[in-house]
Amino acid sequence: MSEPEGADSEIGKAHVLAHLLSPDDSRSRDEPEIATNIGVQLKHMGLSTWSISILRRLRDAIGRLKPESILEVGAGIGHRSAWIYDLFSSDGSTPKRFQMVEDGAKFSVILRRLMLRHDAESYTSIVVGNLDALVAETNAWHAASSTGLEVGNPPLESSHDAIIVDGISENRARNVEALLPFLSPSGVLFTVEPDMPLGNVEEDDKEGMLVVDGFNQWMEFIKSANESHHIAFMPLFGGTLVALTKK
Repeated sequence: MSEPEGADSEIGKAHVLAHLLSPDDSRSRDEPEIATNIGVQLKHMGLSTWSISILRRLRDAIGRLKPESILEVGAGIGHRSAWIYDLFSSDGSTPKRFQMVEDGAKFSVILRRLMLRHDAESYTSIVVGNLDALVAETNAWHAASSTGLEVGNPPLESSHDAIIVDGISENRARNVEALLPFLSPSGVLFTVEPDMPLGNVEEDDKEGMLVVDGFNQWMEFIKSANESHHIAFMPLFGGTLVALTKK
């Protein structure tokens, strides 16, 4: 991963984080063709994705960061992954590791096709499973490794220069908190703020209360994370892109 000048100081890291989320006018504003095709498939399947404005800015940030290791959680059917692969193609360089995590086993076949289409088997791995279980299994593996009892490899790789967290909105705070320890010392975690409650929500409105609880958990998480991480927010069309890096 590239190290911008002054990145080692606290002021430097905070400045770099804000710079990462700024637009890169040298890059195309058009959606990659493969991503466009996947977007059509998303609509047919009734699935959602991040807005083009957010994906474009995420692409710009990763292009500046030049991470050697990327973890994408909530990869879905690969719409955002297609943007990332297109970045690699445009820049003529690839990371050493790109791990995509998705809870739905049926999506892994689509993700594999996307990986093969970009000739990315050498550096891409696809992991299917519930994130809570994967994190617990990985932590248990590392605990066992300290005693020399580990077998095989952990489900999730560690020390990533870039982590992208998507998934169910009400679980956003919990998932981001669980994945922060997987960052490298200068790594950056990217996510989008969870859905915000609109109007008054009755207590018997189960779906509405999930949104309320999820957003309250997010606000509590941001308060606590401020103690140990620099946090930057970039409001864009379709949501707010958030970036965190260790202080």
